[in-house]
Amino acid sequence: MHMKFSVIPKGGRMNTPDIFSDTEAVLLMSDPVEKANASIALYRLWLSLSDSLKDEVLAMTSASVVKVLQAPGRPERPELVEAHQLPRRGLGSVQGRVALVHSLAHIEFNAINLALDAVYRFRGMPTDYVTDWLRVASDEGEHFLLLHHRLAELDSHYGALVAHDGLWDMARRTDHDVLVRMALVPRILEARGLDVAPPMIAKLQHLKDEATAKILQRIYTDEITHVEVGNRWFRYVCEQQSLDGTTVFRDLLRGENSAYLRSPYNREARLQAGFNEQELALIREMELEYKAASRS
Repeated sequence: MHMKFSVIPKGGRMNTPDIFSDTEAVLLMSDPVEKANASIALYRLWLSLSDSLKDEVLAMTSASVVKVLQAPGRPERPELVEAHQLPRRGLGSVQGRVALVHSLAHIEFNAINLALDAVYRFRGMPTDYVTDWLRVASDEGEHFLLLHHRLAELDSHYGALVAHDGLWDMARRTDHDVLVRMALVPRILEARGLDVAPPMIAKLQHLKDEATAKILQRIYTDEITHVEVGNRWFRYVCEQQSLDGTTVFRDLLRGENSAYLRSPYNREARLQAGFNEQELALIREMELEYKAASRS
């Protein structure tokens, strides 16, 4: 896809791109393939700017105004239902593998939106923050396209099955504070993928579905770096606000947010993604605390 930046007029000087307007435009695209390709193109264009021009772009007033988004741009299908209404299928059948690839495509499509929203919504962050999240959006776009093509090979397509809105629901719940967003989306929701991907890859390999296993391995490898981005910027905001990260994380995990914690945890991948041993112990502790409260 060939994509041109929108521009902010600067009287007498070369026009300067408006990254927030461009990010918003991609975020609001409803066609999944178009959005995936545009996310990749947007990151490439951002990388084409010099460091000084990137800084200049972020310092200027954007034509884009941050607003609450009840939903990003998305297609009419898949139909969105409650998570507990999703049918459960084993991987032993072709239908089960189609369901798996479709659910992964839905996750990656939403991950594009979450990464773009992290740029669009939370302004005044350092240039490296924008670069990091545009890279994540680009990676997620590549993941979606791989899954899109795999679904076609399996005689299906994205939107053929129902899905749930849990990821964007978390985006709505965290749209008021970059600290809360970094704590709960990459460090909780996306980190969950680090735990479940390796056994899923092994299962697919056992079933001789090397094509899907290879895609999932690529996603898993990239997701370690994406969770690391969330960890790094969570700590940055804590440091800027003179907050203790472990205390903040514990406070945010109290109550229903702990429902997302499910052992066993992939300790090695989580450490590689920037968690420390104290945080891993806290996650296990909060999971047990939530389960105990649920039983009482």
